[in-house]
Amino acid sequence: MIVLSADHELIKTIYRRAMERGARLSLYIEDMFATGHDAANRATVRQHRPETMNVVGLALREDKKVVDKITEGARMHA
Repeated sequence: MIVLSADHELIKTIYRRAMERGARLSLYIEDMFATGHDAANRATVRQHRPETMNVVGLALREDKKVVDKITEGARMHA
């Protein structure tokens, strides 16, 4: 596992790149932090269109080369 950090605009760019490549991902949007369990988190995500989600984090599971291209510009989290 590698943890990277990025500003809000770069996170949106990384999300867009992941979607364009069909990458396997888990999505974390700001609204999820107001819910108490997984089912509520999933319902919260379904309430938004992809372009209107306030994405605050992503987990990617792909080959390293693919993830490196998707996350280009992000830095190692300190």
